[in-house]
Amino acid sequence: MNQTKPVVAAFDFDGTITTRDTFVPFLALAFGRVRVGLAFASLAGEALKVVLKRSDRDRFKARIIGRLFPGHSVPSLRRVGDAHARAVEALFRPAALERIAWHRSQGHRLVMVSASLDLYLEPVAARLGFDDLLCTRPAGDPLLFDGGMDGANCRGAEKVRRLEGLLGDLTQYELHAYGDSAGDREMLEVADVAYYRPFE
Repeated sequence: MNQTKPVVAAFDFDGTITTRDTFVPFLALAFGRVRVGLAFASLAGEALKVVLKRSDRDRFKARIIGRLFPGHSVPSLRRVGDAHARAVEALFRPAALERIAWHRSQGHRLVMVSASLDLYLEPVAARLGFDDLLCTRPAGDPLLFDGGMDGANCRGAEKVRRLEGLLGDLTQYELHAYGDSAGDREMLEVADVAYYRPFE
């Protein structure tokens, strides 16, 4: 009887699969640079606290979403997300794509775990052949966003909680994790095989 554990490969997105952040460019595409700039300017004091580590970025992100998303059409922003998903392909790291393809060829389960938004990550994850997507989701009904977040920002310890929610006991798997920042630390720590900035 084969005692080998099933392999799960968990990939962060921004900075790991891509060369840079994709969240702010999506906001600019969806809401316009001027409006996004004004939203960030209105929260400049809190942004400084994030830089100085006196406030957390999860709260700041929630406030940005709260400034921009309320009352906007879900179908409309999903169309913007589809367009942004095509645009971010230019930011993919070739070595990351090769590793994703290798895991897929081995029959490993591919999970994207990201603090970025489902609005564009859903089409990206589908195109790259991921089996599961764990990410940040703005809250709302099927037609309109209400400005909140559906659950916590998928960053830090939340990434591990999401993986456990999907898979159950992580020790039942051989977990390979790929990340590039402090927001991936907890996920890398629980992995059997951890890769920090492997594609740079």
